[in-house]
Amino acid sequence: MNTVRDNLLTIKSTIQKITEKCERDPNTIELIAVSKTKPVTLIKQAIDAGQRSFGENYVQEGVEKILHFKQTQPNTPLTWHFIGPLQSNKSKLVAEHFDWMHTINRFKIAQRLNDQRPISMAKLNVLIQVNISHEASKSGILPEQVADLAKQIIALPNLKLRGLMAIPEIENDFDKQLHVFTKMQELLHYLQADYPFMDTLSMGMSNDMQAAIIAGSTMVRIGTAIFGARQYL
Repeated sequence: MNTVRDNLLTIKSTIQKITEKCERDPNTIELIAVSKTKPVTLIKQAIDAGQRSFGENYVQEGVEKILHFKQTQPNTPLTWHFIGPLQSNKSKLVAEHFDWMHTINRFKIAQRLNDQRPISMAKLNVLIQVNISHEASKSGILPEQVADLAKQIIALPNLKLRGLMAIPEIENDFDKQLHVFTKMQELLHYLQADYPFMDTLSMGMSNDMQAAIIAGSTMVRIGTAIFGARQYL
């Protein structure tokens, strides 16, 4: 049975091979270990293996883990990404504890995060979630709405808009995956004409990581392939 360390090495090796094929620097791609529902013992194994970026979907669970590792490993710099849907009444916890917020899909949430971000902390890095596959059941805004929301977010002093995030419709055909991710890359390029500081595309999971990286992803979100099957706390 593979350990968390083994799995991380395998994922990093896969990223290396993909970047060699498309002539990208592997250091431009951040691996986010999706640790939702995973116990701190497994996360500790990932930290011991050198992993520093973690993604959480559930606010309270994520905050408990952040506080745990601040207490138990105060000298280990970890980066915590909130990657799940966010209800307005939970925004304060994200603003006070996380480093990144990937799933902004309306200005109300951005405004609350801005107002609730402690001035003692660095600006909260944020991404706009795009419903790139136009799925009725998916969160995120439509591509044609992104520019207006970006303009509003950039005016907020305690947030730093870094780019875009997407969770496309599950698709096993590589060419179709690549087509969707390329739309995301084009959308970011369009925004960069006005906002050249935007530098982040959060897209790609275990089943579509290759297409995402080829299309320009700078953050891939991997859970089960690192930690094993989901465990509910």
